Amino acid sequence: MSGLSLRAVTKEYRDAERALRVLDQVDFEFPASGSVSIMGRSGVGKSTLLHIMGGLDKPSSGSVVLDGTQLEKLNSDQLSLLRSRKVGFIFQFHHLLPEFDAVENVAMPLVISGVPETTASEQAVQTLKRVGLASRLCHRPGELSGGEQQRVAIARAIVARPALILADEPTGNLDAETSKAVQALLFEVQREMQSLLIVVTHSAELSAAMDLRLEMKPGGQLVAYSTT
Repeated sequence: MSGLSLRAVTKEYRDAERALRVLDQVDFEFPASGSVSIMGRSGVGKSTLLHIMGGLDKPSSGSVVLDGTQLEKLNSDQLSLLRSRKVGFIFQFHHLLPEFDAVENVAMPLVISGVPETTASEQAVQTLKRVGLASRLCHRPGELSGGEQQRVAIARAIVARPALILADEPTGNLDAETSKAVQALLFEVQREMQSLLIVVTHSAELSAAMDLRLEMKPGGQLVAYSTT
């Protein structure tokens, strides 16, 4: 992977009377692999930036380059295909489909990218076993604990072995013990796949364990995190 680059990324939200600029000419070159945390006060635009980096949203101007591809130049179908193959998302709220069991939820990105359903299901089973859920394959989200649901979400994010994993407060709704287990799993998976893991978090403990710690300033500028 050639990495992830932000080039003069700007994001504005407009209403009838004014424009709110959340991101203002953000430039940053991320490493090709490793773990990165992004911290910052609430409302500064961390989740907005994460969505733009993963192709869930487009910048008002500027460019996001992932593996040599400028995301803003892709149409919705092309973006969907790229996300299913190269980007894994983990959210604070799991966003699992309640009517589907764990295997079906995890297989979804593969099916979207064109993998035959039988093959997708086989890969989903192996990935769920990898995250310690061999006994929960046929359980629906409502039958799982919060920690188990987050593990399903992690399995869904990594089933295609994406080069980029984006996590938004992945331990925010978990108790302390489960948070540590999920944190350890994230780092283990990142090292195994040599992917780039970018985590938006308010957790100082999670951030401290990252290879690179960044702080987002107003306007979206990313600077090395300082404890002073």
